[in-house]
Amino acid sequence: MRPLTERWPKPLLPIDGEPVVVRLLRELEHAQLAPVTVVVGHLGDQIRRLLGGRELRFAEQPEPLGSADAVLRAVEAGARPPFVVSAADTVYSPGDVGRFAHEWGESGAAGAMAPPLWGVGAGLLPLLEELPGPPYELLEAFRRAGSDVKRLELGPLRQLTRPEDVVIHNFIYLENT
Repeated sequence: MRPLTERWPKPLLPIDGEPVVVRLLRELEHAQLAPVTVVVGHLGDQIRRLLGGRELRFAEQPEPLGSADAVLRAVEAGARPPFVVSAADTVYSPGDVGRFAHEWGESGAAGAMAPPLWGVGAGLLPLLEELPGPPYELLEAFRRAGSDVKRLELGPLRQLTRPEDVVIHNFIYLENT
């Protein structure tokens, strides 16, 4: 994503002409998942400005030390499990976030995974704190949790880390060329 991400953080980049983080927040609201903690790092002040005025909690990740580290930063800022975790560079199929949360809740599992969407229960927090690293990654903690993790499927995703999603969905006229 460089050189774009040297000037703007990935969550502010658009898919369908709208910042990905705004689309994600709308999906979380639709799924009635609250409160929301946004973990910011690189150029986080831009994200705070864009999202200012919303009922959100912010946590700071000063260095990119991995997804598990980001979750622990959210917990330090007041997030309490169980909660759903997502990177803010993905657009999910409508309703997938809510369905994920519901199916995980019904399963009774300590966690759920459909990367890049994760369900983190209180029983998984000690595993996050014990990870070797850096980077400290959720996937490794979920591997260590073994059978107490529910694996779920999501519909099609659109991600900023896939250049074709950025181009095709922001420049519709290029789709048929």
